[in-house]
Amino acid sequence: MKQSITMPVLSDTMETGRLVRWNKQPGAAVKKGEALAEVETDKAILDVEAFADGFLAGPLAPVDTDIPVRQVIGYLVDQAGEGQEATVPAPQVSEPAPSAAPAPPRPATPPTTTAIPSNQLATSEKAATAAPPSAPLPPGGQASPYARALARDLGVNVAAVPPGPDGAIHAAQVLAAALAAPEADLRQGPPYTLERPSTLRAAVARNMVAAVQTPTFQISAQLSVEPLHQAARKAGITLTLAVTRACAVTVAEDPWFNHAWTAKGVAKRERVDVGIAVDTGDGLVTPVLRDAARRPLAELAEDWRTLLGKVKKGRLSPEDYQGASFYLSNLGVFPVISHFSAIVPLGASAILAIAATDAHGQADFTLSCDHRVIFGADAARFLAALAKRLAQPESWLA
Repeated sequence: MKQSITMPVLSDTMETGRLVRWNKQPGAAVKKGEALAEVETDKAILDVEAFADGFLAGPLAPVDTDIPVRQVIGYLVDQAGEGQEATVPAPQVSEPAPSAAPAPPRPATPPTTTAIPSNQLATSEKAATAAPPSAPLPPGGQASPYARALARDLGVNVAAVPPGPDGAIHAAQVLAAALAAPEADLRQGPPYTLERPSTLRAAVARNMVAAVQTPTFQISAQLSVEPLHQAARKAGITLTLAVTRACAVTVAEDPWFNHAWTAKGVAKRERVDVGIAVDTGDGLVTPVLRDAARRPLAELAEDWRTLLGKVKKGRLSPEDYQGASFYLSNLGVFPVISHFSAIVPLGASAILAIAATDAHGQADFTLSCDHRVIFGADAARFLAALAKRLAQPESWLA
């Protein structure tokens, strides 16, 4: 019996995964739960585990390729010797050329088939009939008839549209190109080459583009942090954990900072989960401390040590970094930073940015807020309450 191993769906936003390596070769015996391969997702490298006992069989997907979720990457068989092919062809994903000049036409190529909803079938057939059969195709990929017709109607140069994960251009890619912001014209600058970004950097880029659509305002205050420094040292915890606790307790007192705006209404969360920005050297991740306002500090400290260990190994799982209701970004380790502001992530209504401590023991705290949920006076009261809490840490840091 031959069973397919597919690229797993490891998060709600995951569309593709990058196959980092195979831990087994075709023909090797495997046990249920054993790590067969490693996959790089938006934030981490995770294992693809065997779902049954058996033998790994080819063809195997090649490493260092971006593969759509649920696509077959290999097989499990009951007997050794079945399916020993080495690798399957990599999905074709071409990069847009630096030049804006359209690619020269090529001879007509049989188009790929695109699934079309029944209520669009008639329109699609008409559009496909009207589309010129020799429309230019991007290097290494094909455009469906519907995509070519849609590109013509929208005035999009199909030759400049990047293909989808399967190497072909569909209506979704054409619509994305039509709605995208203009690309920078780099032709008049110095020579350059195009490099594929890491999955982490690509994920951060997508999240930031989505997050800037939030109507945001910032409010700042100079707060004394020296008393908190001393109390944290006395309690044997890090300053990051102490600030996280202070923010979580303050959020719990004013639940609007724990809410989130959605299309269906305001989401009211039942606990405060704090996401803390951490620099990995290649990007940004936000490990989450769950229920940070109520759980014992010792538990939170242990969780934080575990999360940092996963960050260093690149082993964060989606449940480790998703779903925070409040965010914290601390650049206090850089003495030259006197002020900065942060972007409110999707799913939250506020993020607090903390700069370096000055010679007087004060630091700039800048609160960025979603104005659909939080108003200016709310933010001012939040910073005032936080200032009192930081000045008297003995009353809550226990």
